[in-house]
Amino acid sequence: MKFFATCPKGLEPVLFDELQALNVETPKQTLAGVYFSGGLEAAYRACLWSRVANRVLLELHRCPAETAEALYRGVQEIKWLEHMRPEGTLIIDFTGQSEGINHSRFGAQKVKDAIVDQIRDETGRRPSVDRQKPDLRVNVHLQRGEATIAVDISGDSLHRRGYRLQSGAAPMKENLAAALLYRCGWPEKAREGQALLDPMCGSGTLLIEGVLMAADIAPGLLRRDYGFTYWTQHNNVLWQTLLEEARERRDVGLKQVTSRFEGFDADAKVLGIARDNARRAGVENLIHLERRELSRLSHPAIDTAGLVLTNPPYGERLGDEPTLFFLYQHLGERLKAEFTGWQAAVFTGNPELCKMMKLASDKTYKLYNGAIPSQLQIFNIRARSEKEVAAANKPVLAAKAMPEVVTESVDDAVADAAPVVLSDGAQMLANRLSKNLKQLSKWAKRQNITCYRLYDADLPEYSAAIDIYNDWVHVQEYQAPKSVDVVKAFARLQEIVAVLPAVLNIPAENIILKQRRKQQGTNQYEKQDQTERFIDITEGGCRILVNLDDYLDTGLFLDHRPIRLQIQQEAKGKDFLNLFSYTGTASLHAAKGGARSTTSIDMSATYMNWAKKNFALNGFAEARNHFLQEDCVKWLRAQKGEGYDLIFMDPPTFSNSKRMHDVFDVQRDHGELISLAMGLLRPDGKLIFSNNYRRFKIDAVLSERFKVVDITRKTIDLDFKRNSKIHQCFEISAKPEIDGD
Repeated sequence: MKFFATCPKGLEPVLFDELQALNVETPKQTLAGVYFSGGLEAAYRACLWSRVANRVLLELHRCPAETAEALYRGVQEIKWLEHMRPEGTLIIDFTGQSEGINHSRFGAQKVKDAIVDQIRDETGRRPSVDRQKPDLRVNVHLQRGEATIAVDISGDSLHRRGYRLQSGAAPMKENLAAALLYRCGWPEKAREGQALLDPMCGSGTLLIEGVLMAADIAPGLLRRDYGFTYWTQHNNVLWQTLLEEARERRDVGLKQVTSRFEGFDADAKVLGIARDNARRAGVENLIHLERRELSRLSHPAIDTAGLVLTNPPYGERLGDEPTLFFLYQHLGERLKAEFTGWQAAVFTGNPELCKMMKLASDKTYKLYNGAIPSQLQIFNIRARSEKEVAAANKPVLAAKAMPEVVTESVDDAVADAAPVVLSDGAQMLANRLSKNLKQLSKWAKRQNITCYRLYDADLPEYSAAIDIYNDWVHVQEYQAPKSVDVVKAFARLQEIVAVLPAVLNIPAENIILKQRRKQQGTNQYEKQDQTERFIDITEGGCRILVNLDDYLDTGLFLDHRPIRLQIQQEAKGKDFLNLFSYTGTASLHAAKGGARSTTSIDMSATYMNWAKKNFALNGFAEARNHFLQEDCVKWLRAQKGEGYDLIFMDPPTFSNSKRMHDVFDVQRDHGELISLAMGLLRPDGKLIFSNNYRRFKIDAVLSERFKVVDITRKTIDLDFKRNSKIHQCFEISAKPEIDGD
């Protein structure tokens, strides 16, 4: 019999070695799997003992399949009553395409028809489809006009061992965990009695798979059903013999385990899940699980060396990366301080973060975590010199970041981030911050301003925007070019955070740290965290709610302050329209200025609700203040007739949001947008148009049709003078009529 064992990309060499150890015949490695041959026992052993494979497929036939008709004929060349009962159930897994078969669902339908028609013609009965628990799972792969037809004898994917009914955030598949352990040489280490430790263990998958290896427990022993369970050629006597052998090996192996297994995590809930998983796997007595912060990671009370293997967070949300720098740096420090002579391995989807550990990797393996390209980096922890130990213990100012920016499991790793030695450059930064504070604080006090930009990459080496929000500081690090070394960039970021408490006389926990990347679509408006913590600030007599934690932006664009105040001064007795209204702050100023009505339009329900909260906070009723959750472009196209005296429009530079009817590009689309909005203005009305695209050029046709005045310079306050291209702003109104026209 010919078989094909599938596996995730990058694990083919590991699967090949594993199948060789199971004594299969003629193994041959290929993309995403390994071919092998043998009898049923070889296939059963692969299903029961492979820790890396996803599926084991028994090849039945190969046939031409350029067209649906050819595929149908090829499938009917197989005698299907040799594989299933006439009244049985089946499911078809189909991949690939050809000139005549361009959709997997269509291909699967033709295969199903061929099987059902053959059995019905021969018996008068017909099988049915069962997507949940079929008697027979047929796998068809179409490539280069040829279909390979196979029976999936594994059934459900083999990575589902049966012990993990729950998991934490971003769980690792069991076969990937096993592959990482193989790559770290864990089976040999376990035979030597070495320890296995995961300092961020989550739901415990790495540890449980480590115990299964050490105790010689077949990973498939807990599974109740396989693809061959109801297959008519299944040899149950042989299968029961192999199961009994596996049970005996498990009983012996559990008694011979001498390794210690330890797992820590900051999240008590996820540790409960890990305990349940270990109990279902039958190994709970061998794994010590404990709630412990990374800051308290220490060497186990044993003499032997071992392996530290972990899969830390690597940043799936905007703004995560700066905080994770602290985490990886701290992990490196704990490893160097506590685990001399051990081997450490980190599996991450963001290898750049590993540079923060300041450990030289001895081996690196490129793998995939699902569709995410990832790396396993392996380090041998050597003893540190006296000079290195002294430098690590030198008392210096410690950098901290707000724990709310990241997940609970890394809170204390961030809060107890490694100390920072301040350089001459950091002293220059402190001097610049002090100078800016002296100038801007006096100006802000005179203007009754409590929120302003203190610093905007004034020194190119320290590339960040630093904003004051009452007693809080919002730091946004600009993403460094790829040419800048990530370790140096992070060291400068640490220095920024380290000098701020002393310069501003605020506690370190009042600093919120984020990274600002180039945005796509509406990413900058999407939620990054879940704190729901709002701060009540004041501007121009309006109370405004800002959130420094949960989004990349805070709910208030500080650079628009002069525009909002202008709107407040001009809005009295007018009907005001705010397009792309965000959190409604311009509308709020209009209402404060005595507008007859305000209308705020934005696609986001979150920001519409935020705007309503701002209005309620100021005591403005909704009777004269309207909030519409709409696509502004679509809404404008549907309007007719004049209805507003003052319109403010601040569209995004680009948006491909699924909620928008079309892709929006401000340079391309502003002409239509402005023309539509001008159609809603009353004769003496005014449109204030703003955007933050640095290379924006207003359409010359607009200047021919309307009176267009560039007011950008007067809308840039003192705190944004260094970044005068923060936005562009125009007043647009109808051209005055000329006598005689």
